Amino acid sequence: MTLKKSATGSHKNRLTIDYSDEILWTLQQDPEEFAADARLLLAIKLYETGKLSTGLAAQLAGVSRNTFYVLLSQNELSSFGETPEELEEDLTSARAASRSE
Repeated sequence: MTLKKSATGSHKNRLTIDYSDEILWTLQQDPEEFAADARLLLAIKLYETGKLSTGLAAQLAGVSRNTFYVLLSQNELSSFGETPEELEEDLTSARAASRSE
């Protein structure tokens, strides 16, 4: 794992996973598709287990929060948080999104 400083002064970490070409062949994906799917699946699982909020999981997946909601639904998961704080955060985000449309 490497640590990289961003323009905002915060640090970004990088996770590197070794895998064989056989995995790409089996999945019929190129490395970029596989990396995007792996990020999304990790984000979904971390959200599902309650380790990340929808906002942080969306950030990890590299998609907007609204897109992440759709992806959760496609994976048969609820986009509603488990705790009152998560529900409040989701409600605030939904209100902000509806104002920007």
